[in-house]
Amino acid sequence: MVDQLQITPLHPTIGARVYGLDLCRPVSDALRDAIDAAMDRHAVLVFPEQELDDEQQVAFASRFGPIEDAASGVKDRNPRLANRQINDISNLAADGAIMAADDRSRMYSLANLLWHSDSSFKAVPAKYSLLHARLIPPEGGETEFADMRAAWDALPQKLQRKVRDLVSDHSIIFSRTRLGFEAFSAQELQRAEPVSQRLVRRHASTGRLSLFLSAHIGRIQGWQTPEALLLISDLTEFSTQRQFVYQHVWSRHDLVIWDNRATMHRGRPFDTQAYPRDMRRVTVRGEASTLSESA
Repeated sequence: MVDQLQITPLHPTIGARVYGLDLCRPVSDALRDAIDAAMDRHAVLVFPEQELDDEQQVAFASRFGPIEDAASGVKDRNPRLANRQINDISNLAADGAIMAADDRSRMYSLANLLWHSDSSFKAVPAKYSLLHARLIPPEGGETEFADMRAAWDALPQKLQRKVRDLVSDHSIIFSRTRLGFEAFSAQELQRAEPVSQRLVRRHASTGRLSLFLSAHIGRIQGWQTPEALLLISDLTEFSTQRQFVYQHVWSRHDLVIWDNRATMHRGRPFDTQAYPRDMRRVTVRGEASTLSESA
């Protein structure tokens, strides 16, 4: 079944391009299962030339599980998009104009340029993310994906033993304050109480272990904070070496799906004051807390 997807690998361990599908049309159970199997193998799939609208993107994503509400639960933003299942990953204000350089939403979103895993700050973190390119700048704005399974496999055994059973605390506040963004209301801070996640997790479908890292990590339980953050920094530096990373250069109407249980990702800069960029993401919820996963 997977062979019928016309898959071309893009990297030795992560990423593949899938041809021959029109995702505007309904997806059968057999095709969904074939895509799931390809995701288990490659962790990132690129579907070019998919002219989806919001409803079609949500419909396709929902074949893989329940959809997260687009609101982060922290920051209230004047929505440009009516569908609350679509995350607005753009530099556009509610009126469609390019955001001002000092716009609070723009400052808040700069943390997307840090290595992270989507919704790791939620008690049940994300399964898949599906990002669709509606409008892209002429240069810059790439997205990089790190294979956290391959990184774990390459980690020295002594370090594997050291981190194997650690539990970290995640909050969207941690990633924002890392860049000096501290303009949170008392209500926003209350919404962003840290959640606990395993630092090493086992993939439900494949059984493979991977590091579960993110800029949203602010503590390791039982550790002093400076030592914890230094370890997270060292692990992130190790895991994002070029041999573990696939960089996606966007074309308009690309749909890219990644597995947050096996990858980490970050956006790359572009001239946000010169060029509009309209990217829309749908996020599929995971099934359980990482703390309930088998060790």
